[in-house]
Amino acid sequence: MKNKLPSSVYNPLSLAGAAIALISFGLILFLFVLELFGTEQKPYMGIIAFVILPGILIVGLLLIAYGIYREKRRERKGILREKNFPVIDLNNPKHRTAVTIFSAGTILLLLFSAFGSFKAYEYTDSDEFCGTICHEVMEPEYTAYKSSPHSKVGCVKCHIGPGAGWFVRSKLSGAYQVYSVLFNKYPRPIATPVHSLRPARETCEQCHWPEHFYSEKKHQNTYFLSDENNTKWQITLLMKIGGGNNETGNVSGIHWHIQTGNEITYISTDSTREVIPWVHSKTKDGKEEIFISKESELTQSKMRTGVERKMDCIDCHNRPSHQYHAPAMSINHLMAINWIDNKLPYIKSVGMNALEKTYTKNEVALDSIKIMVEEFYAANFPEVAVQKKPIIKSAINQLQKIYSRNYFPRMQVSWRKYPDHIGHMYSSGCFRCHDGKHFTKEGKVISKDCNLCHTIVAQQFDGGTKQFSLGGINYQHPVDIGNEWFEMNCSDCHSRKKTEN
Repeated sequence: MKNKLPSSVYNPLSLAGAAIALISFGLILFLFVLELFGTEQKPYMGIIAFVILPGILIVGLLLIAYGIYREKRRERKGILREKNFPVIDLNNPKHRTAVTIFSAGTILLLLFSAFGSFKAYEYTDSDEFCGTICHEVMEPEYTAYKSSPHSKVGCVKCHIGPGAGWFVRSKLSGAYQVYSVLFNKYPRPIATPVHSLRPARETCEQCHWPEHFYSEKKHQNTYFLSDENNTKWQITLLMKIGGGNNETGNVSGIHWHIQTGNEITYISTDSTREVIPWVHSKTKDGKEEIFISKESELTQSKMRTGVERKMDCIDCHNRPSHQYHAPAMSINHLMAINWIDNKLPYIKSVGMNALEKTYTKNEVALDSIKIMVEEFYAANFPEVAVQKKPIIKSAINQLQKIYSRNYFPRMQVSWRKYPDHIGHMYSSGCFRCHDGKHFTKEGKVISKDCNLCHTIVAQQFDGGTKQFSLGGINYQHPVDIGNEWFEMNCSDCHSRKKTEN
């Protein structure tokens, strides 16, 4: 039987390369058909079919070429010749067959490589790729993202945005992240904030248009104390959204900081941007002021080591899609909508204690929460434990859901690890600058007045009289601590770095 290809093709290395290439190509086709007719996308299948297998296919083709080259050298062993291009004689049936196979294979390779490259590019832009490929690493962020207001907005819309420049930059950054995952070099938890994140004006403001922020927004909060009766109290605020422009109304308020023409820059001396000793303000009329914290002892050397940044949306909305909620906040909400029965004695306190214990694994945590709640009522309220067993079971189920959304022991992630700068209850938030301690040389201060951002229009305690006034009322702390609430920041007691009460 005559060989249809040149004799140099028939060597172990080239045949092995051909086998690898053919098998890889066959697997790519097979996985492509599965994806084409499948009802659900499989992220691992995508990265195998369109990233890994094409690489193996190319390795096989390189082995074929190297095997032919090595075989030619063997045929010429010991004989020195000038390097000439191979002679191709199309009148020779063997040469004609080889050229036909090689040409067809090359064309197919180019076509499928182009298709595979596009699919790889497309796939690396998907939410599944961002959130599930490195499952343990990104599980906390992906879980929070799926429950966020931005869950229908693709990850790349915020993390990359339009344009080739940031796409290339993100892929270069992603290469190091892949290395970190493969060799277990990533920190636990992942550090925040992302310092290389694209400016919000180029991403967030494509949908959220600051010029159209205006007016006030009613915001009602319901809280429960950690006592036996889970004492309920409510507070209603008018949030002064502000910002915008003169045509849409009042330009003062929360969004004044990013109003067109105003520019705020600051220096943070810690990696989390929680310590801000220096603030520079420039208004649209050209007036400039520098505020320095009187507690900072800021020197020129500290200023040089600090990071100067122009303020944008992310400086306050720093967890827009990856927010981990404090247990008090989550339990308050579920009790307010009666998914956790607020008539269960001490359920607020018991639930928070169960959630805030340190656990090694998620499975251990869920079992422990169940045991702790059941044992508490069995030991302290045996009649309640029997009569309200289904209600207690429902409360346990909700507490377990809170834990699954906000705690990830393997990555050492919880609400405590990531400050949320919206508000000022569980982290410094607004009070990083609005603490009444940042002064200009002339003595002007960045005000700490609560009414800059909101007006309290109503407040009511369980069984008490509702206080109400459109002109605003004075805040009353639910527990009598005198005027301490006015002198201190909320986060001094409720901080994510402390044990909540």
